[in-house]
Amino acid sequence: MTEAGVEIIRKELCFQGFFRMERYTLRHRLFSGGWSEPITRELLERGHAAAVLPYDPARDQVVLIEQFRVGAMSISSGPWLMEIVAGIIEANEPAEEVVIREAVEEAACDVCELIPLYDYLVSPGGTTERIALFCGKVDSTHIGGIYGKMEEGEDIKVHVMTVDEALALLASGKIIAASAIIALQWLALNRESLRNLWSSG
Repeated sequence: MTEAGVEIIRKELCFQGFFRMERYTLRHRLFSGGWSEPITRELLERGHAAAVLPYDPARDQVVLIEQFRVGAMSISSGPWLMEIVAGIIEANEPAEEVVIREAVEEAACDVCELIPLYDYLVSPGGTTERIALFCGKVDSTHIGGIYGKMEEGEDIKVHVMTVDEALALLASGKIIAASAIIALQWLALNRESLRNLWSSG
């Protein structure tokens, strides 16, 4: 099978569980012309996700969540990460609907307006996963507490803080999840224009 400069010689299923692992043997076009020798790569298939940074422009506050992450168990600061709201995109589901739903489930937070930020590949060397990233307008007045679906093993603590406090955590290295880093850096660059936009709206 040949597709956009890639010839897939063989595709095998290595593992099927919560995630799926596939092994590809392929060759691809070279910058210098011609084709590469066959190479073998494993690819993690876990679907695509959507994430949102809830932001209250009136109070200049953001809503972050904290939860256990198995992939961070070897991190010296521990496996409880400060993140933004996120969820897996189901088949034919718009990313906007995912983040609106997940904001309620993970933070009891109603998003009333969305701005798309980026649609990015998480780690293209080993997975197809993409994340559609948004900033969402919220009223943070009564937000806080512990949420999540117990049947899915979720235990989520909600934090409300000023943008300056969140950026200080980012600068100190205490926020290490990619989507949170990207969203907060975007907000740092667009904070005033976003406040003006949402205040006038």
